Amino acid sequence: MRLMAAILVSLLPTVAFAVGNNVNEPPAPTPTSTECTGAQVWDETTKTCVDAKSGRLDDDALFRAVRELAWAGRPEDALGVLAAMQEGESDRVLTYLGFAHRRAGRLEEGLVWYDRALRRNPDNLLARSYLGQTYVQLYEMDLARAQLTEIRARGGAGGWPETALRLAIETGETPGY
Repeated sequence: MRLMAAILVSLLPTVAFAVGNNVNEPPAPTPTSTECTGAQVWDETTKTCVDAKSGRLDDDALFRAVRELAWAGRPEDALGVLAAMQEGESDRVLTYLGFAHRRAGRLEEGLVWYDRALRRNPDNLLARSYLGQTYVQLYEMDLARAQLTEIRARGGAGGWPETALRLAIETGETPGY
């Protein structure tokens, strides 16, 4: 048993590196948000910005770009990249449709997308956090606290979605770059 624990501990840095684009924390800026324009995404293979609709990048690469652009204050560009994704209305796509619309100031539209994401996957803690943060922006603190309770009840205590929403409730401000 001790040997197994030692092996797992030794693998933690590798696992942490492999999960580097964890959706439970804000994305780090890359050339996608610092050099590319519009709905372009940085292509590591060619070291150039490519149009999201070019078909060169898979949905995971596009999704990372969506998150980065939305967080970087470029929600319209994030929506353009989302439109290029092929996976349809997965809960992660629906969550970031909500996030991008919220970041663009369309709070009510964001609520609709978060609701759809949570109907698809009630355990989507990030959607719950973003939904709660929208409620904070709308001064609906009881509804925000209800989402915080749901996040904790679904095993999210101490994680980024819980922390971000808790801080938003405490400060009245939502996180961003």
